[in-house]
Amino acid sequence: MPDYPVTPGTPELTEQEIIRRQKLQGLLDAGKNPYLITHFPVSHRSSELVKDYDALVGQTVTIAGRMISRRVMGKASFAHLLDGEGEMQFYVRRDDVGEDAYADFKQWDIGDIVGITGALFKTKTGEISVHASAITLLTKSLKVLPEKFHGLVDTDLRYRQRYVDTIVNPEVRDLFVKRSKIISAVREFLDSRGFLEVDTPVLQTVEIGAAARPFRTHHNALDLDMLLRIETELYLKRLIVGGFEKVYELGRVFRNEGMDATHNPEYTSLETYQAFVDYHEVMEMVEQMFEFVAIRATGSSDVSYQGETIHLAAPWKRISMADAVKEACGVDWTVWQSDEEARAEMDRREIHMEKDARRGDCLAALFDEYVEPTLIQPTFIVDYPVEISPLAKRKPENPALTERFEFFITGHELGNAFSELNDPIDQRRRFEEQVEQRAAQGIRAEIDEDFVTALEYGMPPTGGLGIGIDRMVMLMTDSPTIRDVLLFPTMKPIR
Repeated sequence: MPDYPVTPGTPELTEQEIIRRQKLQGLLDAGKNPYLITHFPVSHRSSELVKDYDALVGQTVTIAGRMISRRVMGKASFAHLLDGEGEMQFYVRRDDVGEDAYADFKQWDIGDIVGITGALFKTKTGEISVHASAITLLTKSLKVLPEKFHGLVDTDLRYRQRYVDTIVNPEVRDLFVKRSKIISAVREFLDSRGFLEVDTPVLQTVEIGAAARPFRTHHNALDLDMLLRIETELYLKRLIVGGFEKVYELGRVFRNEGMDATHNPEYTSLETYQAFVDYHEVMEMVEQMFEFVAIRATGSSDVSYQGETIHLAAPWKRISMADAVKEACGVDWTVWQSDEEARAEMDRREIHMEKDARRGDCLAALFDEYVEPTLIQPTFIVDYPVEISPLAKRKPENPALTERFEFFITGHELGNAFSELNDPIDQRRRFEEQVEQRAAQGIRAEIDEDFVTALEYGMPPTGGLGIGIDRMVMLMTDSPTIRDVLLFPTMKPIR
């Protein structure tokens, strides 16, 4: 047996991997290097052969994909390949492909990528198949796929080796096809309403006082410290100032924070901004968007999530944060006369708060503790305290509150929106308070002076919205964790 090729640094090989490399060496010695093939003319996908069988039966077709099973029976064999749309059986007979080609075929391994040309027919059992007249090894697989019936069940390994996961678990590949359809439907919904999709900078230079922690990097040519964006909001609102009345951006944002079932350090965000509307109109748009996308992606406005049927058709429930907290735990935040009184209530309930927490912070903490996990059906929580809403417009009838809402489904927040603050003087004051609060916590933050300058030129009344697209996909694919809907979730490297 010829020597199998091993380069320095190659991990220790299993017996099966050694045998595959020996087979590869045999092909190389025979002048049959499968890695030199650059083109193979595929005429049909597996789904097309099934769908159009009556029109194609007896005709010569060419398919290609990964061989996932094989039964060698002397001078004839059956095998299956997997392409991008499903499985297809093919039948190989020595007298049809030639003795040398058939001998090569018997050396193929499960996982090899192959091309098959032949006539379309049905077997005696009624299975649509291709009767091969020519066979080609397109790529040699040097790794052994997990067993078909056991699959790749190690969750950590599935996330690290998604390329294997999508081979052996077809339902995973289907999930990511659905993810793509969901995102396409979101774009279709917004485009049809006159929104313009735009791109704004990922690398930024100003560390605003938001609660999210950024990732840091350095631009060598400019000798400049930079940050990966934590949101797209401030640039999109600059565009509203500049005369674009409906804009959105759908892209990655980055937050240097912990990971759990609904958080990943990089994730896909949708932000939309529309001039001359308020948060009430944005609420209506959210209802319409989710119903539209669900029907496009699943065929129904009702979706199943972890055993619960979620009704996405409008109207959704609306309730203020203060009323939701009062209903859940009996606390009426309006009776608090000071921040100290609010913090004392938190102490009584053993809810940890920062020493400088304010009334609005305490109301939000009560909401997180008593209300959020109970919001299974779609619910808008409206009218947030101004202390936790630095970019939202105050309610004219109650300046302690803002025209802000978040919406919750299955006990998780999926989006955040408000009537945007367009008063540059109030905006500067809130930025200053935010920076002071972060400084008291030992965290650096600064005012985005250019954004304040943009507001000074004048921004029309505007409704803004942010949605976590990955959480939307979780909902519509019945996925319990965000890692299930990210092709390559963030993972700690194995050393």
